[in-house]
Amino acid sequence: MTALKKYDRLEATALWRPSPQEQRREVIVSIGDATLVISDMNDRALTHWSLPAVARVNPGKRPAIYCPDADPDETLELGEQEEDMVKAIEKLRSEIDRRRPHPGRLRMATLAVSAVSVLALAVFWLPGALLNHTVAVVPDVKRAEIGAALLTQTFRLTGPPCADILATPALRRLSTRLDTPQLVIVRGGVRTAKLLPGGAVLMNRAVVEDFEEPDVAAGYVVVQKTDAMQNDPLRALLKASGLSASFRLLTTGSVSEDTLRTYAEILLAAPEPDVDTDALLERFAAERVRSTPFAYALDATGETTLELIEADPFGAEIQPLLSDGDWVALQGICGG
Repeated sequence: MTALKKYDRLEATALWRPSPQEQRREVIVSIGDATLVISDMNDRALTHWSLPAVARVNPGKRPAIYCPDADPDETLELGEQEEDMVKAIEKLRSEIDRRRPHPGRLRMATLAVSAVSVLALAVFWLPGALLNHTVAVVPDVKRAEIGAALLTQTFRLTGPPCADILATPALRRLSTRLDTPQLVIVRGGVRTAKLLPGGAVLMNRAVVEDFEEPDVAAGYVVVQKTDAMQNDPLRALLKASGLSASFRLLTTGSVSEDTLRTYAEILLAAPEPDVDTDALLERFAAERVRSTPFAYALDATGETTLELIEADPFGAEIQPLLSDGDWVALQGICGG
């Protein structure tokens, strides 16, 4: 049997030249299981060529000339009348080439997979990793600096902060009591309160003017601090501003004015945080603030905030957050 199952035996006459210095001689060529057998006219084998090593010297031309890969000086010439043998050899060569490993293709496939992996990392892993690293390494001083710059940008939307010769000291005392770096009250632009990077809290005048006790304003501060335990204000800023903001902060230590201006609009338009009640009560306890006044400020009937009322950690037992004089002064911080 031959390497091609359709033939029991396939032979052809050809001209074989062992080397360029020797004359061509007529031979019989046959295909074995794994070799091309070249024999003299008496059917004595002269040489065997391994089929995987057979190479075509002149592809597509006639007469077809072949050589073994290891010795290109040795040639075998098949005339046009031996078309069946030529087709058989070409079919074998094609099949052998198909089964050979192709390093170039493997290399291209490997490069393609690598490129896709790098792209996937860039798209899905890098932004989150860069954001996490940036948030982790920014010191408190830099957070406060970014928060102050962001606060300035919010004034474009809220108007200037309220100030009064009697109320401003009272506001500072409330800020100290709530362990908050800065409380800022504005006339509008913010619904209730917003916590900024660094800890400053921006508050609407209504949270001090519309209620009888400072515990309500304190309650809004407690909500913002509780939310910040899960949603870092700096992370929120960088996440909303894109990869470039994190990269710039990490490499230059600053956030651009345009980024802060855009985020100020996003921050003030954001809905109120949805804070877990148990976590909120823990924070009320830690800040030593009554939760009942805040609960009734959210719902005058107390029906939807009953848990804040019933689980109030202090009731009426705790010392007031501010003196009556300070509270009255604070309520007039924005004037009439």
